[in-house]
Amino acid sequence: MRGGQNRLLTPEQHEYFVRKNKGRSQADMVRLMKKRFGLELTEKQINTYRKNHHLHSGRTGQFEKGHVSWNKGKHFDVGGRSVETRFKKGQRPHNYMPVGSERINTEGYVDIKIADPNKWKAKHVLLWEALHGPRPKGYKIIFADGNKLNVTAENLLLVSSSELCRMNQNDWIKPEAELTKLGATVAKLICKTNARKEKPQRTPKPKPRIIYYDPKTMKIL
Repeated sequence: MRGGQNRLLTPEQHEYFVRKNKGRSQADMVRLMKKRFGLELTEKQINTYRKNHHLHSGRTGQFEKGHVSWNKGKHFDVGGRSVETRFKKGQRPHNYMPVGSERINTEGYVDIKIADPNKWKAKHVLLWEALHGPRPKGYKIIFADGNKLNVTAENLLLVSSSELCRMNQNDWIKPEAELTKLGATVAKLICKTNARKEKPQRTPKPKPRIIYYDPKTMKIL
């Protein structure tokens, strides 16, 4: 079989190969040629022989229209020991955390689990809203001392987005809580002043002028 591509099969073997080739995979042809002629061929040799002799199996590698899967209607059983480690209905994973648990998220804030299966909320937001009600839209809750883990009522400040931007621009968030609170006050005053400047001034409407005239002479009295 080492003599070349044309000498891989005898004429008899070639004729048999052509007859059985249609619709069969390379692995199928390896088994057929071994069973019929005792040949020890590889799938690579089968593929090469097909190419050299322009033989096509007719297989596209895709399911044909109307194809029915071999396991249609059959119960799937993974077998083995997977049943022992498979999650059962109602079973909780080993890393389950009950409602009320705390964690530190990727941004460094403390989160509290408020509901199953996996609903969390920032602890500082929960604390502020418990004391003051829902947070107004467009406002942020920041830490006076800059420490995200120091979640206490006296360490939380409510600032608008524009006020926070002003504080960040001027580096007014300090490790000293009193300095940060002072910076928040200044930022609030600046934002209010700018808002008043940007507010369009209304032009007062002129008062209507009443003109009296003599209808006979048409002179203004």
